[in-house]
Amino acid sequence: MSSILRIGEFSKLTQISIRMLRYYDETGLLKPAIVDPCTGYRKYSIEQISVLQKIVMLRNFGYSVSEIEVVINNWNEDFLSVNLKSKRLEVLDTISQEEERLAKIDSAIASIERDEMSNQYKFTIKQVPRYSVISLRRIILNHFCEGILWKEMFAFINRNKVALITNRTNFAIYYDEDFKDENIDVEICAVVNGIGKNTGNFTFRQTEEVNLMACTMVYGSFKNIAKAYLSFAIWLMEHPRYNMQYPSRQICHRGPWNEEIEDNYLTEIQIPLGKKT
Repeated sequence: MSSILRIGEFSKLTQISIRMLRYYDETGLLKPAIVDPCTGYRKYSIEQISVLQKIVMLRNFGYSVSEIEVVINNWNEDFLSVNLKSKRLEVLDTISQEEERLAKIDSAIASIERDEMSNQYKFTIKQVPRYSVISLRRIILNHFCEGILWKEMFAFINRNKVALITNRTNFAIYYDEDFKDENIDVEICAVVNGIGKNTGNFTFRQTEEVNLMACTMVYGSFKNIAKAYLSFAIWLMEHPRYNMQYPSRQICHRGPWNEEIEDNYLTEIQIPLGKKT
């Protein structure tokens, strides 16, 4: 039986906002698998992820809604390759701001010819223990603002001589159930040696133990995190006894503060799991 996801879960797995999913529904490009007649809540099947990927790819290339519908309805390698090459000629005639879109089209054509597999991230399940941490939780404008929180956190730690456990890796907890690229609810946590006194927005607490945590490593740009979530969607389909829980965590082992080369960044994604009954 096909797995059915709430719109928030579908948004989280595909990294597409609920607002855009509703737009695709309204335009007829991607209708929910189920709409509750009483509440109007939208639900999607996990198999619809592949259709959404095609829609998002074509939309990023500048296709109109009507053009996307034609391509989706005639989806095959020959038709898509010819269609993309035609679009490439259009992009070559546009102004310089379209060059990024042209590169994506070239990448898509190359991917078709190489028949690349999208499932490139391997997930393992591990237990994550309870940690004593000092935390700072805030709604931030976008993901780039997380670095500001860490600077504020370590300034407080240094000023108040908070004892950290140096062999533990600090992490961030993301509380939004759907994907957001702005107004993100995040809590940053540094593992401490003992519990101190809460001060302002800085809180000493113990995090929850997680018995089943799906984990994978993401190398390179932070943009690759979206691909990791898509791979997790495939992993869920291959492991139907599990479902996704919240909140998710991220550990940035190597980033802009300790690594100059973006390709060498290393981020660990941690997603709590539940077992279906």
